[in-house]
Amino acid sequence: MTTRPDLDQIVQDIAGEMLRRPDRGEVARYIPELARVSPEQFGIAVIDADGAVSAAGDCDAPFSIQSVSKVFTLTLALGKVGDRLWKRVGREPSGSPFNSIVQLEREQGVPRNPFINAGAIAVTDVILSGHKPREALGEILRFMRFLADDDAISIDEAVAASEQRTGFRNAALANYMKSFGVIENPVEFTLGVYYHHCAIAMSCRQLAMAARFLAHSGVQPTTGRSVVTPERARRINAIMLTCGHYDGSGDFAYRVGLPGKSGVGGGIIAVAPGKASIAVWSPGLDAAGNSHLGRIALEMLVKRTGWSIFGA
Repeated sequence: MTTRPDLDQIVQDIAGEMLRRPDRGEVARYIPELARVSPEQFGIAVIDADGAVSAAGDCDAPFSIQSVSKVFTLTLALGKVGDRLWKRVGREPSGSPFNSIVQLEREQGVPRNPFINAGAIAVTDVILSGHKPREALGEILRFMRFLADDDAISIDEAVAASEQRTGFRNAALANYMKSFGVIENPVEFTLGVYYHHCAIAMSCRQLAMAARFLAHSGVQPTTGRSVVTPERARRINAIMLTCGHYDGSGDFAYRVGLPGKSGVGGGIIAVAPGKASIAVWSPGLDAAGNSHLGRIALEMLVKRTGWSIFGA
């Protein structure tokens, strides 16, 4: 027995409501290229356990995934060094803005988790070790293309250049960690790879496809190949739940109740374990740097489907 028609209707209803809403948040103005994106856009894609796709709105429009990429770089870094990664980055919610330097000073240069900027820079440094920057970036891009089953995914070079020109605080974070030995490679190399993987451009449909392995115990259902062990998939989901929305992670868990990861480009991926992978996009952000309409849309989806991990 299938509920496909219901899911299609739910997704269409949500997209229709989001496109009509006047409260759209504010686009990320500190990255000049992102400041140019229209907040009028909204997309959603849901891929169920059978691989059927329900999508609506601007679901095929590519956008800068920004910090959503950090889920995938974390997966790669864990594949390279396993639990040794946790000597260089923690697993606790930060309670501070995503680009804060305050905790780094208090905690001897070890970032609180892999999803704040400092933590993601440290994770990028792990991937870079033993490689040239171009090779490390190529590995990340190939991984994204493999997960999404789409070789057309690329990096928006204009966004990457925009971030590199204005990333003074990220440079401060990286240099501070370098002083404690948390960053091992040249800072400019690590930051270059970091800016470029944040500038990967993908659509909701592509992102929902890429996240499927996290909804299905580490297996990419399209190919049947194991990406990570079931235990590792569960642990990545746990970090997404507790840390995936910066200082808004608790509110997201309260309202949506799914593991998820946001980016300041307005994208959010979310995982309903065993049921579906989801991607939403709307460029306007809330005060914590998360997509305003994206979070509302996911809350509506969970209410209609009963997919919260805390119970229907």
